[in-house]
Amino acid sequence: MTTAVSGPSSRGTRLLARAFAEALGTLFLVVIGLGVLIFINPQAVPMPGSLASGLAVAAAMLAFGYLSGGHFNPAITVGHMVAGRIKLVDGAAYIGAQIVGGLLGALALFAVVRTVPGITDSRTVFDTATSGFGTHSSFQVPITGVMLIEVIGAAILVGVFLGVTARRNPGKAAAPFAVGLTFAVLLQLGQSTGNLAFNPARATASAIFSSSWALEQLWLFWVAPLVGAAIAGLIFRGFGESAPAAVAEIEEPAHDEEWDAASDGDTDARVTEGAPVAERADDAAVPAAAPAEAQPDVAPAAKPEADPARDFFDGKRG
Repeated sequence: MTTAVSGPSSRGTRLLARAFAEALGTLFLVVIGLGVLIFINPQAVPMPGSLASGLAVAAAMLAFGYLSGGHFNPAITVGHMVAGRIKLVDGAAYIGAQIVGGLLGALALFAVVRTVPGITDSRTVFDTATSGFGTHSSFQVPITGVMLIEVIGAAILVGVFLGVTARRNPGKAAAPFAVGLTFAVLLQLGQSTGNLAFNPARATASAIFSSSWALEQLWLFWVAPLVGAAIAGLIFRGFGESAPAAVAEIEEPAHDEEWDAASDGDTDARVTEGAPVAERADDAAVPAAAPAEAQPDVAPAAKPEADPARDFFDGKRG
């Protein structure tokens, strides 16, 4: 009898698939979020860029969230790690995939910009959609003000994500729309103060293809949102909404071992054709029922492959 075993290689494959989903989702968000800001024309495109980005978040979560949980943002992933909903190794893979996806999305937009006639410097076009503070902020907001907005905005975004996907939340089916609308209203505030993205992957993607000042200020758009994410994660960890990642690592192998033991078929009590008695767990012999009609051997159903990101609407890790 063949027993399905979930080994390290299969877990690695599942992580690769989830990371790929995170990269695709982040690429989609960057193409829409930056593309609308770069090519926006209020007369031809009445939809605000913030609303377009929020709808893109909802669509990406619906499309890829069942695979990875639908983070698409290093701040959200850090919030999950601090809250104990995702392992550190998985979180690092997610963040790497998000950065790669964001860079690929920005690269695609940069290639499009270079094909537009009349644009002599593609980097200055990206400057209009890149996060900045001081002289590079729309309202000349200083570094302190931008930092506070990023910290508060990221904490709100991560808090909404963790709350709406919590296991006990009856409205978790609406998670993509709740997170998307939250992101949209936050971007409305962020764009008016300095194109704040509340997403380090998106900020990095746009800074790489902008003028040199963007890379010099990029550190702020990593530090501030991650601090806000950590605050939200600590709050939800205090609520006891999820078990620490270390506990999850101990519990999961135990579940696999139980399944494997049940799949072996080497049970203590078996039905032997023609046996006069059947033994119970307390070793008391009782008259056996009439032997049933022989049934063909049916192999037990194969164990469904355990997915660490099974159904993110249920609020599980990942």
